[in-house]
Amino acid sequence: MDLDAYVAEHRGEWRRLDTLSRRRRRLSAAEADELVLLYQRVATHLSVVRSRTPDPALVAELSRLVLAARGAITGPTAFDWRAIPRFFTHSLPLSLYVARRWWIASALAFLAVSAVLAVWVVEDASVAGQFGLSPGDIRQLVEHDFADYYSEYDHHVFGTLVWTNNAWIALQCLASGVAILPVFWLLWQNALNLGIVGGVMIGHGEAGQFFGLIAPHGLLELTGIFVSAGVGLRLGWSWIVPAPGLGRGQSLAATARQSMVAARGLVLVFAIAGFLEGFVTPSPLPLLVRDAIGLLVWLAFLAYVFVLGARAQRQQAAAPEPSELA
Repeated sequence: MDLDAYVAEHRGEWRRLDTLSRRRRRLSAAEADELVLLYQRVATHLSVVRSRTPDPALVAELSRLVLAARGAITGPTAFDWRAIPRFFTHSLPLSLYVARRWWIASALAFLAVSAVLAVWVVEDASVAGQFGLSPGDIRQLVEHDFADYYSEYDHHVFGTLVWTNNAWIALQCLASGVAILPVFWLLWQNALNLGIVGGVMIGHGEAGQFFGLIAPHGLLELTGIFVSAGVGLRLGWSWIVPAPGLGRGQSLAATARQSMVAARGLVLVFAIAGFLEGFVTPSPLPLLVRDAIGLLVWLAFLAYVFVLGARAQRQQAAAPEPSELA
């Protein structure tokens, strides 16, 4: 092996790895992915040099680079409070924005299935019975259970229950996203429940009560479910069709890191949705006011994702040292 030619070919990567290792606390998500990839490449370079032309100076230099990069990737670091604003203004909206096509598609499919089921139940009164609802169950649901559900528990307890239940559904979507099919099953189960209950309420003349009680919290709550499903599906697709220049494992790892950012954000989204369902939906405020609050919170979330997320993506694309993984 021509050592001089080998050094000339890879010197740029070694310098780049050294730069990223020194800036480890100020890396973007793309730069962090680049750091991991370069660490793996330079570790391979070190192995090649050791086995074929063990030049002591070059081996020492590459060993230093590999150790520094490993420390930057895995070493303990002090908590940086400056990272918190960046998380909410850059990392989180970007992680939600890049998965937007997946969760918008999930939302459209979910709502289409729910609407078809609801229309089916409205037009054929026997359909609800086929899904296990007796005439007594239907009457109890329409006259009592649907409305009483929101005031059965103390506000604090109910909000917490809703929060944990939604977080559990989202966790299942994210955790099973690699397999893809379980996400569709979870969406189907929830679409089935919404469609059947909605069809029963609408079919018995309670459309106003159904949509009025669902809207304050449901807009944000369902969107959170759609986002978790979309992020999970994107994670699964990342190993089926890897990103350009990445292997399946690397593509999956890069997407998984971004998915974890979205997962942390969804905890807050579901906390807000739980607050709305626990305190706003059952409140004595006029129905129109409750629905307006839910609508405003939902629109604020969408604006947060699409305005800040698009801006974060533009900033990443315009970085002075673009990543090979971008």
